[in-house]
Amino acid sequence: AQGLAGARNCGVRAARGDIIAFLDDDAIAAADWLSRLSAGYDNPSVNGVGGAIEPLWSSGRPTWFPQEFDWVVGCTYRGLPETAAPVRNLIGANMSFRRKVFEIAGGFRSGIGRVGAQPSGCEETELCIRASQLVPGTVFMYEPSARVYHRVPSNRATWDYYRRRCHAEGRSKVLVATLVGAGDGLASERAYTFATLPQGVARGVGAALMGSGWAGFTRAGAIVAGLMITTAGYLTGHISAGSVFGSRTRPARAPTRWPGPRFEWPAGVPVSDIGVEAENPAYSRKQ
Repeated sequence: AQGLAGARNCGVRAARGDIIAFLDDDAIAAADWLSRLSAGYDNPSVNGVGGAIEPLWSSGRPTWFPQEFDWVVGCTYRGLPETAAPVRNLIGANMSFRRKVFEIAGGFRSGIGRVGAQPSGCEETELCIRASQLVPGTVFMYEPSARVYHRVPSNRATWDYYRRRCHAEGRSKVLVATLVGAGDGLASERAYTFATLPQGVARGVGAALMGSGWAGFTRAGAIVAGLMITTAGYLTGHISAGSVFGSRTRPARAPTRWPGPRFEWPAGVPVSDIGVEAENPAYSRKQ
C-alpha cells in the first residue's frame, strides 16, 4: 500500500516485539525514550503510549507561528497534558502500541494520511479510536517525559505550508468522523477549539499589549486563521462526500476491524504472547 499508513503497516509486519514503537525518519529520540515509553505498559489496560515531540526548527521558529498549532509540523502542541495522562489518540512521530492492538483492530487504514507531498494526517487518530471502541476499558497514555526531537525544514515554516496543512487536516477529520462517528472522532477537537484556541488568542493579544510588539498579534491572528482554514477544509470535505452535516447526524458505525497487516509468521520464528487476556478480560473480545 502507498503512503505513510502503508509504510507503517509494513513495519508492523516486520516487527517481532510485543511492543511496537514508531519514530519518524526526521526525528531524534532522547536516550531514555524507549524506557520511558515501556514503563507505561506496566498497566495492563494501556493499549499504547506516546510522548512529547519537540520541534527543531532549521531556520528558527517564525515569530507568528503559535505553539497551539505545532501539530501542523508533526509536533505536540500547547493544550496537551503536561503530565502523564490518558488521551484519545497518539501522535505519529512518537507513539507505541501493544502488538495485540494490531491483532484485534487491524492496521493503519489506507486512504487516510500522508501520501507523497500531500500534507494529510489522522491515520493514527482513526486507529486509536477504533482500538478503543473495539476494546472498551483500555486507554492510550501520553507520557511527556518520553521525548523525541523533530526536524522542521524551512519549507514547512511558511504560511503556505501552514495553510495547506490546516486545510488538509480539516478534510482528514471528515474521514475520521465518518468512520468512527463524530462523537469520538471530534471530541478532542471540540475541547481544543473552545478552550485551547481562545486562550491562545488571549495570550497573543496580551503579550502584544505587554510590549512584545506585533509578534503577539500575528500569533493570535494565525490561530484565528488556522481555525478558519481547518473549518473550511472540514466543510469542503463534507461537500465532496455529498453531505455537509452528515457525520454530525449519522449514527456512529459499529466498530469493525480494518484488515491491515496480516500476521503470518515464517516457520521457526518465535512469537511471544504479551498475555493481556489474563490480566484484562476486555481483550477476549476479538473479532
